[in-house]
Amino acid sequence: MNLVGLKTNTLIAIAGLILFVPFLGSVHLFDWDEINFAECAREMLVTHDYFSVKINFQPFWEKPPVFIWMQALSMSVFGINEFAARLPNAICGIVTMLVLFNIGKKTVDKRFGFIWAFAYAGSMLPHFYFKSGIIDPWFNLFIFCGIYYFILFTNNKSIRLLIFSALFIGLGVLTKGPVALLIFGLCTGVYWMLKRFQPIITKKQIVLYTIAIASVGGLWFLMLVVTGNAAIIKEFFLYQVRLFNTEDAGHGGPFYYHWLVLLIGCFPVSIFALRSFKKNSSDTPFQKHFKLWMMILFFVVLILFSIVKTKIIHYSSLCYFPLSYLGSYAIYKIMNADLQWKKITSILILIVSGIIGLLIFSLPLINKYKQEIIALNFINDSFAIENLKTNVHWNGFEGLIGVVLIVGTVIMLLLIRRKKLINGIRGLLIISTFTISMTSIIIVPKIEQYSQRAAIEFYQYLEDKDCYAETIGYKSYANLFYSNKKEPLNKNSFDMDWLLRGPIDKPTYFVCKNIDSDEIEKRYEELKEIYRKNGFVFLQRMPK
Repeated sequence: MNLVGLKTNTLIAIAGLILFVPFLGSVHLFDWDEINFAECAREMLVTHDYFSVKINFQPFWEKPPVFIWMQALSMSVFGINEFAARLPNAICGIVTMLVLFNIGKKTVDKRFGFIWAFAYAGSMLPHFYFKSGIIDPWFNLFIFCGIYYFILFTNNKSIRLLIFSALFIGLGVLTKGPVALLIFGLCTGVYWMLKRFQPIITKKQIVLYTIAIASVGGLWFLMLVVTGNAAIIKEFFLYQVRLFNTEDAGHGGPFYYHWLVLLIGCFPVSIFALRSFKKNSSDTPFQKHFKLWMMILFFVVLILFSIVKTKIIHYSSLCYFPLSYLGSYAIYKIMNADLQWKKITSILILIVSGIIGLLIFSLPLINKYKQEIIALNFINDSFAIENLKTNVHWNGFEGLIGVVLIVGTVIMLLLIRRKKLINGIRGLLIISTFTISMTSIIIVPKIEQYSQRAAIEFYQYLEDKDCYAETIGYKSYANLFYSNKKEPLNKNSFDMDWLLRGPIDKPTYFVCKNIDSDEIEKRYEELKEIYRKNGFVFLQRMPK
């Protein structure tokens, strides 16, 4: 890498550092996923067992350990806190920007690399995910890199590139499971079909690829066998199958769920992507080859997770890579006058920015007029009503973030209409990035106060107490992480019936929702209510 290239990569890394690292620890981790993974990492540090993943000090077969290792390493340096839990993904954001810039530069040119890196970072959901503590950003990056090297392999048949592809797919397997291999296999299969079943890889190369994947992706499974935890492997694969066949954890949704998520959640690059599907004669053969693979990756992931019964917002997050490429492709072509700006693009940008902007603008108004909203009686969930009653301080100016998005978008569209395309498109990306950053810093902490703050404050109060803390009637991991649960000496404490009815040896606290509290208190007479707050009911049972 020459000096100019080094300086460019350094500037992009600094930009990523500024975008993703500040205020990482300004809000509590969110149930479930964020706290789930952070708790697994915390328990690794507590037990000094780095070969198996545990939750509540019991085997946890849902996820392999790579991301948990990252969080555990971060916590060992920065302490067990929100910042340390989210730092690995902030680093992933920086790495992703560098990867996209360099791939874009090699595929097209330096300008395209810049557009792709900053279009990805300036789109809403991709940006938010780099400030989260969930597995998907690294998982998606590993899969994308594996597919990228395979694209290069299909272009020049280098064994070195094939091995790199296998190693990255193996890392994907070791991060979240065999879905990485499934997605890669489906994409390769679709490409093979489109090439009319012409040979793209030999049998020997398939064997080599399999060995390379197994050497990385199978490492965790081998460790489980060696450490006597082979039973976890069976549960792990049963869990993967269940996700495809059932609406796990109540997360269901219509077939078009992820289509809407990507259109609105990846604004503004998603709007530009709609213009990218038309063939362009100015593309080089490799650019056409690369674009074909990006379209295959996009539709394979989108259709796969539209079919899957479980609908969770981040399941389609691997689409962010091809979607941002296709959007950046359209932006690049428009800037180079190879693609004409269409009125429909302005209309869609205005509609989606209006939806997002009005939603942000309405949040402080909802808080201001919440009593009137409650009085309308169209909210049938008493837990949601109590959440809404939470005393959260809004200054009133928070809604201006939404106003800036709408007004700024209108101004940029006017510039584009006056043929100042480059300035207008750059402005759209800057306004989008500003909106995301301000929303995550100012608004997300307030949303957290409504949804879970009361429960987390209770667990934090119990942190130094010699007691048990559990939820009843709903699932949560916050009681483990925020009470800093120690590995229990009494194994009966894993038995919920023992905690509720048995001869407990220390004070036991339960948290439930107000919609379940009457039935719970009637069923378990020894439970005494301590207090209620924001929809949560806090109960206590003392040893006799």
